[in-house]
Amino acid sequence: MRPILIFIVLATLAVASVFLIDGLIKDKRPATKPDLPKVMERHKLPPRDYKEKAPVIHEDYTATVVPPPSERHARPRPAASGSLAIIIDDMGKGTQEARSLIDIGVPVTFSIIPGLPKARQVAQEAQRRGIEVMIHLPMEPKGYPERRLEENGLLLSQGNEEISARMNGYFREVPQAVGANNHMGSAFTENREKMAVVLGILKEKGLFFVDSKTSAISAGESMARELGVRTASRAVFLDNIQDVGYISKQLRQAAAIARKRGSAIAICHPHPATIQALSLGLPKLRDEGITFVLASSLVH
Repeated sequence: MRPILIFIVLATLAVASVFLIDGLIKDKRPATKPDLPKVMERHKLPPRDYKEKAPVIHEDYTATVVPPPSERHARPRPAASGSLAIIIDDMGKGTQEARSLIDIGVPVTFSIIPGLPKARQVAQEAQRRGIEVMIHLPMEPKGYPERRLEENGLLLSQGNEEISARMNGYFREVPQAVGANNHMGSAFTENREKMAVVLGILKEKGLFFVDSKTSAISAGESMARELGVRTASRAVFLDNIQDVGYISKQLRQAAAIARKRGSAIAICHPHPATIQALSLGLPKLRDEGITFVLASSLVH
């Protein structure tokens, strides 16, 4: 029995020695670090295959920082201002149309044809309501006499004395007038000699002349400047077509010219469609920055 016990004891010691030595070896091994994600160090160049993404910038923005919602889109700039004079030709047929135009509440200028049934009354009402008055000089058109003209009109066949007499008659009928423009007159305004007579009388009375430009080669404005008469010329006819949409478009064109040049003159007539278009359009343009002025303020 003794040899067997000795063998068991020795075997047990041997196994214990193996476990003891293995434990000592493990204690001496360096501890392994857990796998961590690779982190790029600062101030070192990135690897060659590294591509930095550019910040996404909306085209409306001017910086990479997104502005508050109220500032994200540029606010529309107010439209440029300009001065616009509206001359209403052919006034004097009736008083109701005159009142309708005055009631729009925007400055306009009435150009009255002497001899029309209500010429005196319209001139008086206009003066009472602060509306500027001009004389709408009836002048010979091309194609006369086939083309109708008022019986008191100015003709190329008339002598200078007759022209002067008729002009003076206009002023007796409409003494409120501060200026004049031509009614028709595509033939008369091309004649420098006859225009000199008309403009000479306007100069004597201290009145201005607006060339309605019924002829592309009218001598009216150029001669007025030569003679020292304050003058200007029409930029747009508003109502060659009596349609509210068309007239509104022409009115916008006149406003655009006024903004570009600083001022402009538009001419129209007291047609129902015109009155409707002006009633709708003039207050809107005023709110957009257009300044409506009397014709006298745009002559030089």
